[in-house]
Formats: sequence, C-alpha cells, structure tokens
Amino acid sequence: MDDALAFSALVLALSGQLVQEINTRVREQGFADLRPAHGFAFARISCGDATTADLAEHLDMSKQAAAQLVEELVRKGYVVRRPHPRDARARLLALTDHGRAATRAADEAAKAAVAPWREALGERRFAALVADLTGLAPSGPIRPPW
Repeated sequence: MDDALAFSALVLALSGQLVQEINTRVREQGFADLRPAHGFAFARISCGDATTADLAEHLDMSKQAAAQLVEELVRKGYVVRRPHPRDARARLLALTDHGRAATRAADEAAKAAVAPWREALGERRFAALVADLTGLAPSGPIRPPW
C-alpha cells in the first residue's frame, strides 16, 4: 500500500476510535445526552465570540442545521445565547457551567483514551508524535484550556 494511503487510513481509523472512546467516556460520566457533534460545537463555542453562523462554518453545515444544534444545546442547558455587542441581529454563544463541566469531562476522557497510545510509544516518541502532528495541524487554537 502507498504510504500516503496508509497514513490517511491510519489517521482516519485512529480519529474515529478516539472520537468514539471520548464519547463513551463522557456519557459514562453523566452526560448521556451528548453526541460527538456536540463536542465539536463546544470546541468552537469555547473559543469565544461564536455565533450560530460561525458554528455552521466550523462544523461545515447549513446555518439552519447549526441553529437546530444550538437550540438543542440551549434546551439541554449546555449553552446560552447572549446579545452581540456589535450586531443586534446576532447572538453570541457561550457554554454554561454545565457545558464547561461536560468539556472538562471530555478533556479527562481524551487523556484516558490516549493513555494506551502514550504507554505503547513511550514518553519521548509520544511527545515527538504530538510535535509532528502539531506542525501538520491547521493553525489556531481548538479551544483555550480550562
């Protein structure tokens, strides 16, 4: 198999495994009403200054679909809408305390999910892999640390 194809297949397989593992662990920590898409939304909202349109762009979905997702997260108590300081028609999205708790649960789940990878590679190789992937990843923070 071509190395480029092998790399693509391996990264996709690992990312799918990671998303599923995080989702399972988050649900086990009491957030059973969340799906992986919610976590991707939380990542953008937690960066600040996110509107529904920003979320739609981040998740590569229509504004209508993003609005439905936001409405669901508001209804479940994870997100609130606040007035936008420069655009009276727009609303800024923010995580509630419950949303931040779910995000912390996801952080812990992510650490636990990659622990076997860290152990298998050893600290030095794991750190090198993180550094290499950081260099390949799109620029900009996914979200600030809590």
